[in-house]
Amino acid sequence: MRGARSFARVVAIARKEIRQLLRDHLTFGMIAGIPLIQLTLFGYAINQDVRHLRAAVADGAGTQAARWLVADAGASQVIDVVERVATPTELEALLRAGRVSVGLAIPRDFEARLRRGDRPLAQLLVDGSDPIVLGAARGLASLPVARRFGPAAAAAPGPPATFEVRAYYNPERRSAMQIVPGLIGVILTMTMVLFTAIAIVRERERGNLELLITTPVRTWELMVGKVVPYMLVGLVQVSLVLLAGWTIFDVPVRGSLVDLYLGGACFVTATLTMGLLVSTAAQTQFQSVQMAFFFFLPSILLSGFMFPYDGMPRAAQYLAEILPLTHFVRIVRGIMLRGATLGEVSRDVWPLFVFMGVTLTLAIARFRKRLD
Repeated sequence: MRGARSFARVVAIARKEIRQLLRDHLTFGMIAGIPLIQLTLFGYAINQDVRHLRAAVADGAGTQAARWLVADAGASQVIDVVERVATPTELEALLRAGRVSVGLAIPRDFEARLRRGDRPLAQLLVDGSDPIVLGAARGLASLPVARRFGPAAAAAPGPPATFEVRAYYNPERRSAMQIVPGLIGVILTMTMVLFTAIAIVRERERGNLELLITTPVRTWELMVGKVVPYMLVGLVQVSLVLLAGWTIFDVPVRGSLVDLYLGGACFVTATLTMGLLVSTAAQTQFQSVQMAFFFFLPSILLSGFMFPYDGMPRAAQYLAEILPLTHFVRIVRGIMLRGATLGEVSRDVWPLFVFMGVTLTLAIARFRKRLD
């Protein structure tokens, strides 16, 4: 009899929990949403077989044979030529700014090399900060020479390397060189969104919102006041990761620390405003954490932190461009590893301002100084 009563009480509590779960639409949606998102991202968007790397060409020869070589490299689907410049120096500038991952430099004596059957015929300048990208580019080094180049070129003696590969920024292929800079953005995304995601909800749960309602503080003043302290916290976290990366993993900062902190401040503010938007939608701190995690998961998978951006399908790349972490990973790797200036990576700075403006505007519009 006692066991039957205990079982009945357990069943009653379980029914109550099920009813609460069904009434909490956000939690119920997360139960189905998170597995589906993970399955979609890992099965569709994440691809280790990197192709269609953005490439630029500096054709010093300007001959038909040189154009054939560029066409053959593009036909391999390893690279997509998106820009053409005059000199290898300009290729290096594009690599430093992160606008391309591969530079194809064809020398002026290309025709003479073909006639003599020399190898290599040209150079591949590769952004080696991502070892996966470097590995994909190395596969292009032994690109077969077509018969149309002539019998001397097709039957050249020696090693079959058509391209000499020059790896920039991380020639040792150390994983820490890629991971540590991106980890700054991942840590900031996780902490900054969570900090402000619970900011408004915490005021409501503690009853402090009633006091705020009776004050003359305006909505935008409240939002900005919530953000400012955490901006300082975010910059402290940047300093800690930089110090640890330098002392433990020997990861350098080749660019300007001022540029790095300015880019970090833009990113921190953008993620904080996203947290504010979450806090205006959530009713409890638990819901805030759920929604923050819902934002964090696609950010870490699609930003290029773990998996190469160029390996993703076009639809996944469009989604990644919305996420602040995608742009900050490019900024921080550009400044730390490639020695780029903030101006050279400005194409990834202005999207942070756009994201910041949109999310802050939505947060202000959604928040009302009312208990309901």
